[in-house]
Amino acid sequence: MTDILIIGAGTAGLTAGIYAARAGKSVKILESTTYGGQIINTPDIENYPGFAHISGYEFAQNLYEQAAGLGVEVEFAEVTSVTDGQEKHVETADGKTYAAKAIILATGAKNRPLGIAREKELIGRGISYCATCDGMFFRGKDTAVNGGGNTAIGDALYLAGICSKVYLIHRRDQFRGAEIDVEKLKEKGNVEFVLNSTVTALNGDQQLTSIDVTNKITGEVRNIPVSALFVAIGQVPDSRAFSGLVNVDDKGYIIAGEDCHTSHEGVFAAGDCRTKSLRQLTTAAADGAIAATAACEYIDKNGK
Repeated sequence: MTDILIIGAGTAGLTAGIYAARAGKSVKILESTTYGGQIINTPDIENYPGFAHISGYEFAQNLYEQAAGLGVEVEFAEVTSVTDGQEKHVETADGKTYAAKAIILATGAKNRPLGIAREKELIGRGISYCATCDGMFFRGKDTAVNGGGNTAIGDALYLAGICSKVYLIHRRDQFRGAEIDVEKLKEKGNVEFVLNSTVTALNGDQQLTSIDVTNKITGEVRNIPVSALFVAIGQVPDSRAFSGLVNVDDKGYIIAGEDCHTSHEGVFAAGDCRTKSLRQLTTAAADGAIAATAACEYIDKNGK
């Protein structure tokens, strides 16, 4: 029996672990891949208070070590279901069952796919969802980024420093990302904006060789030779295992307000997996602190 079981070891989950451990609760975190979440792939964080520059890896490592130093246990396991009776039980893909007095769901979100033909087939063969992970494989080559938010713009900036040419494809005529970074991109001589357009076809036999891009206004189809396409069109919540336990919205995000309470008593949601207007490191950390405090109060109130 653990006081608080946290599912997900990203910024929200690890922060929740730190706050819960400091409150004197026993804490266990279950993580399906690696601690740190998606931020671990970011080469340079510039918008987290107190750090003008820090790599995502260093940030995640510091957070993990801080939690571990307080006695938080991190185990690597994929959670398949959560049930609630006299106590809450979490089952994992390898057949293990964990019991807890309170649960914090901090599973974050995963990259949204394009959803077009041959996408899965070409993953690792020119299709990627992480420019900082795979960009170096395409040094000196022509590449493309699909998206218009901060991730896409950051990917394009990174690739512009190592690739011969970068096409930034966006379905609208304006970007949603930070204007300061858009201006940086405009100064790059090897970046071309392809606006009001969507990727409609992936070409190449064993490896991506080009993409077809369709202009949404004119209907014109343009073939762009590239060695890689980095997809950055948003995320989808990783909440499927909990859809029967807590209420989710039409996009799959766990419905929880700023207090991080879900529809199920004793179950809380923190970070990118919950309904919210802004998904950033700062809001993930804030959620972790709030969810942990709420979970501790729930345990104390119920005399568990």
